[in-house]
Amino acid sequence: QVELVESGGGSVHAGGSLRLSCAASGNAASSDCMGWFRQTPGKAREGVAVICTPGADTDYLDSVKGRFKISQDKGKNIVYLQMNSLKPEDTAMYYCAAETDPGRLPGGSSFRGRYYGYWGQGTQVTVSS
Repeated sequence: QVELVESGGGSVHAGGSLRLSCAASGNAASSDCMGWFRQTPGKAREGVAVICTPGADTDYLDSVKGRFKISQDKGKNIVYLQMNSLKPEDTAMYYCAAETDPGRLPGGSSFRGRYYGYWGQGTQVTVSS
């Protein structure tokens, strides 16, 4: 059963913008928190931005604050990541994730005290200098 499907990645020059989208279904759609992570070859996956209901509270990786914005259309179960002023160091595979119980889906990642066990297939973002 497909839970999270990302779209919107691509290649841009430094300073450019991209918007990622993530459509959630099934159990992932009912998670309190959803977020975006990224990973480059040889490095650990890192949390980039998360949004939690019911207050739509958000949190960001320090290096993307002021440049990235996460938002959510709860009615459509879609989470967005607007990425502006992109830098070459933002180049990575970006994954959409949904919070769950660590015991239920091991092998996930934590960010800001919450555990994310549902994952999409990833979308590549490449920023050239």
